[in-house]
Amino acid sequence: MIVAVVDEGLGNSSYLVDLGDGRALAVDPCLDLRALRAQAERRGLTVAFAADTHLHADFLSGAVQLAALDGARLLASATGGREFTHDRLADGDEVDLGGLTLRALATPGHTGEHLSFELLDGADLLGVFTGGSLIVGGAARTDLAGADQTEQLTRLQYRSLRRLAQLPDATPVLPTHGAGSFCSAPNGGDRTSTIGREKQANPLLRSLDEDTFVEQLLAGLGSFPPYFLQLPEANRRGPSLVAEQLRVPALSSDQFKAAIASGAVLVDVRPIHDFATGHIPGAVSIALRAQFASWLGWLLEPGTEYMVVRNADQDLDDLAWQAVKIGFGLPRGELAGGMAGWSGQTTTTPLLKPEQATGVPVLDVRQASEFHSGHAPSAQHVELGMLREHARAVDPGPMVVMCGHGERAMTGASLLQRAGHREVRVLDGGPDELAAAIGQALA
Repeated sequence: MIVAVVDEGLGNSSYLVDLGDGRALAVDPCLDLRALRAQAERRGLTVAFAADTHLHADFLSGAVQLAALDGARLLASATGGREFTHDRLADGDEVDLGGLTLRALATPGHTGEHLSFELLDGADLLGVFTGGSLIVGGAARTDLAGADQTEQLTRLQYRSLRRLAQLPDATPVLPTHGAGSFCSAPNGGDRTSTIGREKQANPLLRSLDEDTFVEQLLAGLGSFPPYFLQLPEANRRGPSLVAEQLRVPALSSDQFKAAIASGAVLVDVRPIHDFATGHIPGAVSIALRAQFASWLGWLLEPGTEYMVVRNADQDLDDLAWQAVKIGFGLPRGELAGGMAGWSGQTTTTPLLKPEQATGVPVLDVRQASEFHSGHAPSAQHVELGMLREHARAVDPGPMVVMCGHGERAMTGASLLQRAGHREVRVLDGGPDELAAAIGQALA
């Protein structure tokens, strides 16, 4: 039995394989092991093997943690230069899992040392874990090792996909990256596939030649969080072990003010309607939801001291683990009692219904691919991830910030307010609602 453990926020899947004897294999486990452990405990399994397909850029691997706490045997590429004990696997190497076999396939492209893993029961191929090589509807990005290596890696990705396409059509394709991952380009809800289905539907497998493939893949790549450039090295060295229980101290209002005065960034994780009603001046709004980790890592520099404000019904453990799994430290503290415990000034960021936003300049902070798929006529566009550095170049006059629903727009508005903008509003809705309100089709 193969169980997918999906991280909706990062757009990734790790896998837990029941080996049939009380032991399990984990493939591409994240440092936040809570969901994977819950699946293992539900089935009475102990993780005996942990395999990484590649040096991940979007999360810290949990393999070292599994080795230290569960005694798992680590499996990874021999060419990755990892600085911790592991089975160094090369193309064609096989690992006996105790009945089942894991066979390594060299599939460089997403990274230079990338492996895929075939799972075999005797001669029967149960599936192939493709990591960031062949994914549903596409292939993972090849530009994370620097511009000087991008074309070479993309050409390697072309060859790796065609190698995988030689597997039997019925072979289940079990990728790590999927929809919602900044490591991949395609959209869609499916996270697994088969070789046959990908040969029919994946446009990158229909490319006529290598040059066309390179052009198609690179044309579909969008921006990515800057921490992606740092995590491969952290995963190569081996992430530090993390306590099973994470602690974030509660700070009084005076302690909070002192931390702000010393330069700590305040991150307000409350829902956007609460932030709109009243928040501490200078706070950055990053609502605590599945995508919290990506935006925290995109908008704060690694090593930045930060504090958080949350509502009592928001899970502090979830917040802490989302930060830790992308290599960020824990918050310096949280405001004791939430906003009710704050004794200083507050400010507001009004939310507007679409009909209230007509006639006001619009700033759209969605990703470029979203913006080009349809946007309000005359809307200015700056991706949220780029807004901090471009905030002072945005027109200081009245403005409505929008995204798809409101969360990213509120983050953008808070960044503009930190940069000195005073007449900022947020659209409570998305482009379709705004277009309907102004009586114009999307551009």
